[in-house]
Parts: sequence; structure tokens; C-alpha cells
Amino acid sequence: MALIKSVRGKTPIFGEQGWLAENATIVGDVEFGSHCTVWFNAVVRGDVNSIRIGHHSNVQDGAVIHCTYQRHATIIGNYVSIAHNAIVHGCTIEDHVLIGMGSIVMDGAVIGTGAIIAAGAIVTQGTKVPPGTIYAGNPAKFLKNVSTELKEAIDRTANNYITYSGWFKEDN
Repeated sequence: MALIKSVRGKTPIFGEQGWLAENATIVGDVEFGSHCTVWFNAVVRGDVNSIRIGHHSNVQDGAVIHCTYQRHATIIGNYVSIAHNAIVHGCTIEDHVLIGMGSIVMDGAVIGTGAIIAAGAIVTQGTKVPPGTIYAGNPAKFLKNVSTELKEAIDRTANNYITYSGWFKEDN
């Protein structure tokens, strides 16, 4: 069973039909929508501020989601995939977004609807990523607009993680 801890009187709240890996850690002022998944070794730590995650979103293996004390909550929308080993810290991620493997999104950044943050990108503090764009590099910069095929892939990825979690539910 996942490590779920209350901190300073705040206990994580989970939506319906979600799934948590046995070694995921969810702490404090965290709320998930329905059909969310949190994968192996992921940490969602709402100890110093709040974290809100919409429905059909996933936090993949080794990802860390945190916030900034008295400054920045973390808000993650619907159909968002936070890929393996990404760090999402004190920022806003709108709906239908893919945060690539090993990328970092820093305090005060806003990732617009339908955007993609490329694997390994570093989105610096306060950066505003426009909707429907791909940002890559360090520091992350505009690369190109999201194609129709990639728009479909964003939601397909979010839905795939719900399917994958079902495999673990069946085997236990």
C-alpha cells in the first residue's frame, strides 16, 4: 500500500477509481480527481502548500511534485501526464499537457493547455508556456507548435495509464 501521510492536519484526498503504486508517497494537502494514477517511487508532497490534480492525470515512476512554502501551490489539470523522473514544483499545468521524462518545471511557471514540455527540458521560474506549443532545452524555449497527431497522443497517454493501472488491479 502507498505511503499516505497527514501533515499539519491535512490528509490527501483521492478521487474515484484511481490507483497508487505500493511505494508511491502522497503527503499532506493533496487532492486528486477521478481516474488518477501515481506510479512507483513517485512523490506528491503537499506539506508546505497545496497540490491539486485534476481527473485522468498520472504521475509516473520517480516523478516528484512539490510546492513552495507560502508562495506557490501546485495546480495540475485534467488529462496531464507527468512522465518518469520529472520534477513539478510550485507551478500551474493546465489541461491536456505532457511533461516529458526528466524535465523540470519551476515555481510560478504556467504550462498552457495542450502544451508539451520535452524530455529533459528545464522550464525556469515564472516562464509562461503558451497553449499548444512544445518547449525544449535548458532553459526551455519554444520549439514548435503541437501537431494534431501529438494532441491526440497527449490524451492517449493519459488514458493508457488508466489502462496500465488496471493490469495491476487484476493481478492483486
